[in-house]
Amino acid sequence: MMTSDNHINEVGKKAICFLALSLFPFLPLGAQTPWTLERCIEHAVGHNISIKQRENLQRQQELQLSTARNSRLPDLNASAGENFSFGRGLTAENTYTNTNTSSTSFSLGTSIPLLTGGRIPATIALSRLNLEAATLDLERARNDILVQVAQQYVQVLYDMEIAQVARRQVAIDSAQVARLQALLDVGRASEAELAQQRAAMAQSMLTVTQAEGNTRMALLSLSQLLELPSPEGFTIVAPSDAEAETTSLPVTNPDAIYAEAVGLRPEVQAEQLRLAGTEQNIAIARSSLYPSLSFSAGLGSNYYKTSGFPADAFGKQLKNNFSQYLGVNLSVPIFNRFSVRNNIRSAKIDRENQQLALDNTKKQLYKEIQTAYYNTVTAQQKLKSSEEARRNSETAFRLTKAKYEVGKATSTEFNEARNNYLRSESDLTQARYEYLYQTALIQFYRGKSLHL
Repeated sequence: MMTSDNHINEVGKKAICFLALSLFPFLPLGAQTPWTLERCIEHAVGHNISIKQRENLQRQQELQLSTARNSRLPDLNASAGENFSFGRGLTAENTYTNTNTSSTSFSLGTSIPLLTGGRIPATIALSRLNLEAATLDLERARNDILVQVAQQYVQVLYDMEIAQVARRQVAIDSAQVARLQALLDVGRASEAELAQQRAAMAQSMLTVTQAEGNTRMALLSLSQLLELPSPEGFTIVAPSDAEAETTSLPVTNPDAIYAEAVGLRPEVQAEQLRLAGTEQNIAIARSSLYPSLSFSAGLGSNYYKTSGFPADAFGKQLKNNFSQYLGVNLSVPIFNRFSVRNNIRSAKIDRENQQLALDNTKKQLYKEIQTAYYNTVTAQQKLKSSEEARRNSETAFRLTKAKYEVGKATSTEFNEARNNYLRSESDLTQARYEYLYQTALIQFYRGKSLHL
């Protein structure tokens, strides 16, 4: 029969092995450095596919602006043609006969828009606004990724902390199992008490397994958000001030936060630029009501040969047939089947829709800020209550544990006090990280960098 010390060592070794194995999945493989939130954000912004797509859209808008600006420049076109004619045709003697003829022509021409009814300036202005809006869309995409990364980062921290709480529960149960085993060996405890405590320890080990599974899935989600090829070896570090006292911080009311955010948020600014762009679209549509004037110039020559008749040499004909021209073309719209009128009306409807889109974006921003505000207030209250509950449940557990170890409390009372204590630790952890994230989100809406 084993001695009491041997039983204690046996149980202790099992608990240590379980805790070591439970910690193993979270040890970084290949000596990888744990990731900070700043590193996660930087990597996500640099590798996220949605952001890369926004960058490409921005580049396209840059090209469209360049095209609009270059529309003021003259164009230059060269052409060359070779024609063959067969059958009856007019000869140099002004008679008709069956002949074969060939001709070669060359020309070079240019045209310059002089008056366009304001279309070119409006198009340039519209392209510039679209580029600025695309730049702000890119910033918004980055902000969205920042918020998603921070939210998932906090989720990982919370799950890791809950796993630590669960491991402490195993340590408490293993110590009690060892104590009861020792008491059983000297006849001061029953097999039923020991079995009950071992069942509680097994349940605690199951809780650890579930908590570690949640942590692994949270790390997987974060690694996928970062576009990492695999979560193997990926782990994070908690911010140094994660457990700082923050319950006394004031929470700015949502109207004040919104007043700051509405002038800073890129999604609002982008919609405002698009609203200004609708005015340029109206101007472009109206330009078709006004006359347009263009200047053109060119030069050319040709070579002509009729079968059966003599012809000057190719070079001589090109020289003799060389011609130049200058021209001014004025186009005055008179009736266009009401298409211009309808285009103007359609552009005005687009302006109304864009105004509604801007209003909706502002309302959505205000709703998000309201939600963040009330979540912060609730998290602040939960944090304060959880700290108080944790202090009281820790005291109750310590007293119950002392009574249990001298036989003045039952195992049921001990396990209930232990569960209440560990549950209060979990609640405090959740409240702390929830408040940490919500306050960071509030500051982010106010234009400050996102950090925990």
